[in-house]
Amino acid sequence: MLGSVTIPDAPRGADAHSDGDVLIHALSDAILSSFALGDIGMHFPDSDPAFDGMDSTPILQGALGMARAAQRDAHLIQVVAVVTLDEPKLGVHRAAIAGAVAALVGLPTERVGLTFKTSEGLAPDHVQARVVVSWDGSPARAPGGGGTASGSQAP
Repeated sequence: MLGSVTIPDAPRGADAHSDGDVLIHALSDAILSSFALGDIGMHFPDSDPAFDGMDSTPILQGALGMARAAQRDAHLIQVVAVVTLDEPKLGVHRAAIAGAVAALVGLPTERVGLTFKTSEGLAPDHVQARVVVSWDGSPARAPGGGGTASGSQAP
């Protein structure tokens, strides 16, 4: 699962408490950090059995809700993500992942930028996502108007 899209040619899945969608987790963390609201581990702890195996979509929706409550005049305008994974190659899934992420955050697809990288064999059993989000409306708690986060999982 990546960006709420099942990757059928993945040789294995993530070892995680929830569904292990590292892109949705990093996006949620970037949204929360934009407003100094902590991270998903604080709001959705892996020590809580209620979150065991859960779909990551409610995590993202929760982060968006908290951000909107913290700063009502801020509007998400851009998502940029870099995903590092050696295999499978993700380029063939770019449109599906961008479309799914865009739909989840309420943006047009062209406002979701995705870059896919490999570790060049340095971390073949690892997936990582780094996400930057941009807001308009000058978020009061986010100097520079954006937030960044990264997440990783061993598949």
